[in-house]
Amino acid sequence: MTQNKKKGISNKKSPRKRTVLNTISESNIFVLFLNSKESHYTPKSIMRKLRLTSARDRARVIEILHRLNKLNKIVKTKEGGYVINNQLEIIEGTIDVVSRNKAFLISEKYEDDIAMDTRDLKFALTGDKVQALIFNNSGKKQAEVINIVNRGKLTIVGKIIHKKSTFFLIPEGRKAYFDVFIPSHFIGEAKHNDKVLAEITAFPEKEGANPEGRIIEVFGQAGDNEAEMHSIMAELDLPMNFPRSVLREAEQIDEIIPKEEIAKRRDFRKIPTFTIDPLDAKDFDDAVSIQKLEQNIWEIGVHIADVTHYVKPETALEQEAFQRGTSIYLVDRVVPMLPERLSNGVCSLRPNEEKLTFSCVFKIDENAKLYDVWIGKTIIYSDQRFAYEDAQERIETKKGSFADEINVLNNIALKLRKERFANGSISFETEEVKFNLDEKGKPINVFVKERKEAHKLIEDFMLLANKKVAEFVFNRKKETPKDTMVYRVHEPPNQDKLDQFSTFAKRFGYTIDLHNNVSKELNKLSEQTEGKIEHDVLQQLAIRSMSKAKYTTESLGHFGLGFKHYSHFTSPIRRYPDMMAHRLIEHYLKNKPSANAKDYEEKCKHASEMERRATNAERMSIKYKQVEYMQQFEGEQFDGFVTGVSEYGMYIEIGTMKCEGMVRLADMNDDYYYADTDNYQIVGRKTGRKIVLGEKIKVKVKRTDLERRTIDLTMIG
Repeated sequence: MTQNKKKGISNKKSPRKRTVLNTISESNIFVLFLNSKESHYTPKSIMRKLRLTSARDRARVIEILHRLNKLNKIVKTKEGGYVINNQLEIIEGTIDVVSRNKAFLISEKYEDDIAMDTRDLKFALTGDKVQALIFNNSGKKQAEVINIVNRGKLTIVGKIIHKKSTFFLIPEGRKAYFDVFIPSHFIGEAKHNDKVLAEITAFPEKEGANPEGRIIEVFGQAGDNEAEMHSIMAELDLPMNFPRSVLREAEQIDEIIPKEEIAKRRDFRKIPTFTIDPLDAKDFDDAVSIQKLEQNIWEIGVHIADVTHYVKPETALEQEAFQRGTSIYLVDRVVPMLPERLSNGVCSLRPNEEKLTFSCVFKIDENAKLYDVWIGKTIIYSDQRFAYEDAQERIETKKGSFADEINVLNNIALKLRKERFANGSISFETEEVKFNLDEKGKPINVFVKERKEAHKLIEDFMLLANKKVAEFVFNRKKETPKDTMVYRVHEPPNQDKLDQFSTFAKRFGYTIDLHNNVSKELNKLSEQTEGKIEHDVLQQLAIRSMSKAKYTTESLGHFGLGFKHYSHFTSPIRRYPDMMAHRLIEHYLKNKPSANAKDYEEKCKHASEMERRATNAERMSIKYKQVEYMQQFEGEQFDGFVTGVSEYGMYIEIGTMKCEGMVRLADMNDDYYYADTDNYQIVGRKTGRKIVLGEKIKVKVKRTDLERRTIDLTMIG
């Protein structure tokens, strides 16, 4: 039995469990072949080995042998027995569970992940290291776990169901595929319908049984906003609250800036400076200053909160920031990387306060020609805090405080943007879904946040600062190896995926050549489809064909931005990689030797993983609120369009609300449809009817399921 050895957890076995030896199952019979690869087995010898005697057991053994033979796991011999297929491969990998029925094996040996049925996981969970058997089924690679090498996370989030005297945990989301039996002495204060976090204490030896667990945290009743947000965080093993030691350290930080510290820094306090952020922002990472030097020449400073001045290495604050990796933006709240005393107070560049900053200062003309870049420690005084809406008003009306300065910044930003696109930056815009919530966190409206010039203005100067600090470190030392730096990289896409995307775009009448100037062709396609129904579909599909951005010490360039060298420097309040970049840049400004690349590479991997989890948490909270919002529309009809295809059905985006549901193939009664996922379409077997990505479709909301965060739709007509 695979068990958790953690102190305080019961390892008691159920007396009713049969041993593995006499359990008739496909996996256990195949283990016989695996454990003695040279052996020749017949139904009779297997019956003897498993101590089976009945005719019913013999029929089951023969049925399993036929299936194993059909899957090419075993081969029939001339004598009528079976031997293991010696062409089978056993590899190590990591499990990623994506639904109650489907998982993937991730292995360095294969570029593509290998699909698995959760029945073949042997109770392995996401993150577990396993040995798996690789075999071909109908021409496709499949995997089956044969041994769990190292278990990772042993906690599951779900809802407690209490029937009679029995407690079960029904798992939340897509990452767990089995229910967990909770003995009554491990239920704690949890009640029926409570959302909880449980730890698995024992795994069963026979098929069909449930793992056992104990409750370690109760979040509240299912459907309660606080309980749901806490459960999303727990599902991804993300912290909601700070340890006392971290809060204590934050409270002990002195906000008063000593005169000797000011003397070490370049002083910008008398230069016009302001922040431009979302209306509800409280953590102000960045500010911009602007002053005219001479005719058409401006000094523009990008000033970033000097977080590492306050968060020192080997402190509880530092360790907590590293573990979290990033702030998390759920629908109704921010879960910060740093305690609020720092994120919203000491470090935040609030108006009318002197603040310590790390700056990238540009000498630039009105045509965006760059003459000089200075990087170093500074002190600023923010004269005003602008929301994006305030800055946009000044751009449009040319009136109000700092209107002249904002318009100069905007005009230079427009030229920086134009130059960036000319040099290979891709102009894709991702839509941000936002909600209006009532006092209980219930969504009363859903909308897409509009990005205007004020948003892009700030973005352009942040991109320039990130680019220039990366270039500073990369070019500091001429020889190889270069100085260690934390880069944000986005590698070029796989050509096969680009070819597949190009073929799909042709169906909509767009011919693009993605073998040469990829970014230029994608930008052209984006312009051609602007305002059309297929625009969002093609853009999302293009993004899916791209590589994923990550943190690394290798300067591999940023394909999406068209930059050879790029880092993250501008958001240290909410991103740990920016804190690492700050420390390294300060290190090199003092002409110190290169930092240890191996140590920083490990930190980069962790930061990339925590960013991925944070993104998933944000998406899950949005999906939950979308499903909650759509509950009121069950039975109503909407216009939508196809945004995706899976083996189970079509994903449909509903109207202007950006809520996505699924029309399941099993619910389509006018024909027998199958999914042609390679061509992003479903096809009717009898009629040959094809429904493809981007196609307009009328649907009815059939059912909403908050626990699974799903919206089921039926097609009308």
